[in-house]
Order: sequence, then C-alpha cells, then structure tokens
Amino acid sequence: MTSFIPDDFDVPSGYRSNDYILEMLEPSIVDLDYEAVMSSKENLRSIFAENDEWPTDEMTLKENLDDLIMHKREFLDRVAFAYTVLNPERTKCLGCIYIEPSNRSEYDAEIYFWLRDDMLSLEDDFERDMREWLDERWPFNNIAYPGRDIPWKEFGKRSHEHI
Repeated sequence: MTSFIPDDFDVPSGYRSNDYILEMLEPSIVDLDYEAVMSSKENLRSIFAENDEWPTDEMTLKENLDDLIMHKREFLDRVAFAYTVLNPERTKCLGCIYIEPSNRSEYDAEIYFWLRDDMLSLEDDFERDMREWLDERWPFNNIAYPGRDIPWKEFGKRSHEHI
C-alpha cells in the first residue's frame, strides 16, 4: 500500500492541549488503551460503522496488543496514522483518533475519533481542536468524517477493514 501523504510531509509526532496530549498509538500503552476501549465499548460500536462489532465483549488484552502493533507499523510505514489521546500526566487513555486514506475518490482522508464514556464532556472541544489541527497541519483537501458530518446511511460501509 502506498502512502496517502506526500513523501516529504513531516508527520506530526503529536499534539498538546491543556486537557490532553496525542501520541502515536503503540504497544507501550496497551493497558491504558485496553481499559479505555473496554470501558466504552457500546459507544465505540458506532464510531467506525453503523452497528459495528468492534470491540467485542470478549476482546482480550492480547488482541488489543495486536491492534496496537498494527497501528504502530501503519504509522511508521505512513499508510495510516493512529494517535492515542492521553491525559497530560500520561496515566489515562482518553480515546484515539485515526487518520486514514479514503477509497472514495471525493475524499483524500477519513477521520475517526472517540473519547471514553467518562470523558465525553471534552468531545466538542476535542473535535474543534482536531479539525483545526488537521486543516492546519495535514496536507488534505477534502476530509470525510463518517458518522459525524456524513451519516452512515449516506457514507455506507467502510471500504477497508478497521485499522
């Protein structure tokens, strides 16, 4: 798979606000990530598709670790970019944001993000910050926000596996 960003684009290593930081989603935070995912699994099942099955009630820490290994590899290969959202102390995973190529010709990227159930009060500020960051720092002209700006019934099923 080829990258959907220019070869000379300097991928941001993260983002920082007073309420949270973004860092590459990778295996060292597996315990924090797993706890966040499992605490918010009902809400997560509508983030990546309408009535998605991920995460299952039976998802294991090992399955989550495998996902994080894949996300890190994709990030380093510049084919997709997943960031964990952590509290400033790095002691709690607040959610994740995924920057993915779009297989739909009218979009050059698809953005998915979630915050854990007990942090949804930050969602409006987080979404505003992320939209500004993506517009200012990333080389995209037309970003899709499926399930947010574009209803699932209109966007349809994702054209690639959950990454």
